[in-house]
Amino acid sequence: MLYIRMFVLMIISLFTSRVILQSLGITDYGIYNVVAGVVSLMGLLNSAMSVSTQRYLTFELGKGESNFSQLHKTFNISFAIYVLLGILFLVIAETVGLWFVNAKLVIPEERLVAANWCYQFCTISVINSLLVNPYNASIIAHEKMDIYAYVSIVEAILKLGIAYAIYISPIDRLISYGFLYMVMSLIVTMIYRIYCTRHFKECKLKWFSDKKLFKELASYSGWNLFGSAAGLAKSQGVNILLNMFFNPAVNAARGIAVQIDYVITVFSSNFYSAVRPQITKYYASNEMDEMTKLIFRSSKMNFFLILIIAVPILVEAPYLINLWLGQIPEYAVEFSRLSIVISIITAMSTPIMTAAHSTGRIAFYQSVVGTILILTVPAGYWVLKMGYSPTSVYVVSILTTLIGYFVRLLILKSLMPFPVKQYIKEVFIVNIIVAVISLLLPIYLHAELHCGIISSVFTMLVAIIWTGTIIYFVGLNKEEKMFLIHAINKVLIKMHKAH
Repeated sequence: MLYIRMFVLMIISLFTSRVILQSLGITDYGIYNVVAGVVSLMGLLNSAMSVSTQRYLTFELGKGESNFSQLHKTFNISFAIYVLLGILFLVIAETVGLWFVNAKLVIPEERLVAANWCYQFCTISVINSLLVNPYNASIIAHEKMDIYAYVSIVEAILKLGIAYAIYISPIDRLISYGFLYMVMSLIVTMIYRIYCTRHFKECKLKWFSDKKLFKELASYSGWNLFGSAAGLAKSQGVNILLNMFFNPAVNAARGIAVQIDYVITVFSSNFYSAVRPQITKYYASNEMDEMTKLIFRSSKMNFFLILIIAVPILVEAPYLINLWLGQIPEYAVEFSRLSIVISIITAMSTPIMTAAHSTGRIAFYQSVVGTILILTVPAGYWVLKMGYSPTSVYVVSILTTLIGYFVRLLILKSLMPFPVKQYIKEVFIVNIIVAVISLLLPIYLHAELHCGIISSVFTMLVAIIWTGTIIYFVGLNKEEKMFLIHAINKVLIKMHKAH
């Protein structure tokens, strides 16, 4: 169901991105991306609490049905914290954030009013997402992934409607886009909220007073806040740095790279969304061997799912961007390729992150890893100040991501019995070998064949088949091959029965 959701959103996203880019123009598209980036940077409270709520709800569910009262209490206290965070976020957004947009960002004077309207719409969207996060966390904890697929149909229709409305809008198109996107987020989150209150008993709002649980959630969220700040510094911090040193056109190129990166990462994020609650539940029930096996397997599968679609895009990025947008903005190809490399490294890290979060002891983990990742911003500022090109910030981000990955492994070993050496041998080294071999043939074909639609399509098809073959014969061990064949057979049997 998550992959049905993925394909629907991917096709709609690619189509609407082209229409919106053409409707807004390079400058307005870049302005929207950087303004939304500022709001996202301040919305890191949202990300921090989201991880915390998912962990605690999943942990309580892993203890069994008899633990319902604690589950109900956890949901409601989490919701109360979200309300407080929403108020805090609004105060910050309308003071520091508003000052930053108007005083520090490079925005043409004639577009400043439109940028401020967009900023307000994005602020409302973030507050809305804050208040719906406990409900989304419940869906993930209960592993009801099909609801995302159903809601995606609505979301896809709304996105198409937005693209058409922007195209014909007689009002300022940048303002119209910000407003309509806000309305869409309100509709989608309202659907999630209604579903959860009707299907999950713990989502019924009720007042609870439990200072101990409140402090525990707040403390856990506080450390996640630092980790979220580091993650957002790597992404939106880069966006803001590019705006400070260059013009909105460079931010537009980054916006395009983000869209392409979304297509790549969604392949692994769907798989990971289904795996994440299982890792936490194994820890809650003290099934450490099963948990370790799942971390190994999901680290490889996450990597391979990205790789199989990343290889053809990495090789044929110029042709694909030109086909998609009808033009190739400066730095769009370079940003896209470097973003994909970052996503490939991150894909291996996500199961490690979940395992660390499952223990509940994340203070040391977040302080060390967060510090490493947040160094992307000062290091990126330094290289840009030295006169290096915009791509240098991405190189810095790749280095900090890679360092953070290895540090996560060492810290996880201190939190639980985890075989780091075995992991590096069976996961990291194998993944790198598969990636290198997978790129060789497509790069050769791209260099040898003439540019054109036939040669590009041929190269991409060969890249997918070649990468899939290398993954199966080089990347998977005997047990994983059996697991994969069994999983495919289960899907085919279900499809046959449905037919």
